[in-house]
Amino acid sequence: MKHSARASAARVIAEVVQKQRSLNAVLAAALIPLPENERSLCQQLCYGVLRWQLQLQAISQQLVRKPLKAKDGDVAALLLCGLYQLRDMRIPSHAAISETVNACKTLGKPWATGLINASLRNFQRNQAEIEKNIETQESAVYAHPEWLIQQFKQDWPDHWQQVLSANNQQPPMMLRVNRQHHTRQAYLDKLQQADIPASEISACDEGILLDSPRDVYQLPGFTEGDISVQDGAAQQVMALLNITSGLRILDACAAPGGKTCHILEQHTDNEVVALDIDARRLQQIEQNTSRLKLQATLIAADASVIDDWWDGQLFDRILIDAPCSGTGVIRRHPDIKLLRRPEDISNLATQQSVLLNTLWPLLKPDGLLVYTTCSALKQENEQQIADFLRQHPQAEEHIADKPPAQRRTYGYQRLPGDDDLDGFYYACLRHR
Repeated sequence: MKHSARASAARVIAEVVQKQRSLNAVLAAALIPLPENERSLCQQLCYGVLRWQLQLQAISQQLVRKPLKAKDGDVAALLLCGLYQLRDMRIPSHAAISETVNACKTLGKPWATGLINASLRNFQRNQAEIEKNIETQESAVYAHPEWLIQQFKQDWPDHWQQVLSANNQQPPMMLRVNRQHHTRQAYLDKLQQADIPASEISACDEGILLDSPRDVYQLPGFTEGDISVQDGAAQQVMALLNITSGLRILDACAAPGGKTCHILEQHTDNEVVALDIDARRLQQIEQNTSRLKLQATLIAADASVIDDWWDGQLFDRILIDAPCSGTGVIRRHPDIKLLRRPEDISNLATQQSVLLNTLWPLLKPDGLLVYTTCSALKQENEQQIADFLRQHPQAEEHIADKPPAQRRTYGYQRLPGDDDLDGFYYACLRHR
């Protein structure tokens, strides 16, 4: 199979759109055979096209009179790649068109060269009129599926447009300094010496915002465990857990291990049990703890089936970073807009409730259970905690000294883009 950045991107996008596969999984494999100088462009095209897919699709439907067959999903995706280059990238128009046309041959579909060429040149000539034609299509304007737009309108009637806009932004790159190695200021000094512009994230004690994303191996001390890549919203979980020395802690849905490692960086002598239902994802935790030189007990198991993994000893702290819709991190995972379905929300809410109810009895008296999601939907967040507190009179909400986000009736909600951070929900419950 021949490879080029544009042809590979078209194949990846078609896999995500047609086969409902995760972008991360498909893209990782697609980048391997590409020359190194082509990988960045392929990645940019995949993320950019999927971020704006519903808008680009509405435009392409005006350019192609007869819908392409399912077997030519790669050609349909290639047209979106061409449109994205013309609208949103700095590539000269003539190069964007000619290279996209050439990619038809790389895909093994030379018959499509005329179609792609004519469509892209038609868009160039009539862009203003074509763009105006989609202004009445809400899902195209906001590049979100209609059901999700309606859900955000219902949950956040005063902020839904802000949420949709934030979801369509390119995410910043944020770091967490390993306090066992450096203070934040000491690492900022190292970045300055390496000529890498960066600044503090005021909401996070160990957080750093890079002016522009970098390959992690360009960052000083990454291999040695000086820092990890983690959004500031996820870093704020630590303040609620109130980690002190000598604790037994459960991280119930731990992969890829960012919060497990952050817990251990607070006090390395604590006993941390990190669970994940997927044994392959558990390897990511192992890689992270190994790089950071930290020790945790890693177990591949379903946290809600406690007979399979629990040794009978209670925990001082339990973190449930629950499976969720991911609607707070769409800017990092634009394929969520295409993969998520309305019925998923109720199914996920059921899973979250099972985890809360199953793990609560494993908490010591006066212990803390922190429930978090990277969702911006109330059903998974404050409504979930309201239901739990009604059912468990021995549970009470623990109010944070330093709120991690906007206070809600129960817990704290950060909407996507607030302080330029990911969308995140937090609740802290005390066993009284």
